[in-house]
Amino acid sequence: MKYIKRLSFIIFFCCCLISCGNKNDKKEANKEQAKVEVDTTATQKTEAEELSESPRHHEWVTLSHGEREFQAFIAYPETSGATKSVIVIHENRGLNDWARLFADKLAAAGYLVIAPDLISNTQGKRRTTDFENPDAARDAIYALDADQVTKDLDAAFQYIKEDSASTGEVAVVGFCWGGSQTFRYVTNNKDISSAHVFYGTGPEDASAIANISAPVYGYYGGDDNRVNSTIEASEKMMKEANKSYEYEIYKGAGHAFMRSGHQADAENANKEAHDKAWKRLKDLLLE
Repeated sequence: MKYIKRLSFIIFFCCCLISCGNKNDKKEANKEQAKVEVDTTATQKTEAEELSESPRHHEWVTLSHGEREFQAFIAYPETSGATKSVIVIHENRGLNDWARLFADKLAAAGYLVIAPDLISNTQGKRRTTDFENPDAARDAIYALDADQVTKDLDAAFQYIKEDSASTGEVAVVGFCWGGSQTFRYVTNNKDISSAHVFYGTGPEDASAIANISAPVYGYYGGDDNRVNSTIEASEKMMKEANKSYEYEIYKGAGHAFMRSGHQADAENANKEAHDKAWKRLKDLLLE
């Protein structure tokens, strides 16, 4: 009987140890899970949050030509000397947080950047952010007069070129609708140093192509058939006009991969295209 009691006590004691061990293991597992959740949340900051936490100087300026006034966003690099400048032309969603964040990232790479809000002071709205939603901003963009867009870009070009922090050399980068405007703008400004067209279409007028002085670089998603179907014609006209046109097509990437590819939940193809295109852009801007 004593043996049985002693054996029962030993079994009870062992069960207690196992139970405590399981509880401790669960606590440690919960701690690790909580740590993972905190780390995951930290990587999913909104674009507005990233902008607000940037150490670089940002400012809004009012530009004008004729009777028109409009807003432009400027991001300054952290450097002691003058730098090359870049004009960023937004997508058909307008100058939203993503477009301004891209300008900030270019500034982080060492460039003085201006991003004009091309639907600023149109349809009674001071800035893109005043439109009800992206669809309303898109409608406003497609209602823009082409000559007004050119004059807006000219005003942005002159402003950033003459900024005391600029070397006077100005490149232009654009996305989607802004990519098409980049290709179009370089036909109107012979002083642009290089044009970087992200999934935008080229001009259809060969006489306009003949006015291009700067090298044009294209960045396209492999699954973006609408835009890619125009590349052959652009390449042909650029070649016939003896103009420089080099492009990369990123396999499996869709339209707007620079915006979607920087998201935490980005598809692998878009993420890879984003990273490769970003590296290529920075390398080319150094030339």
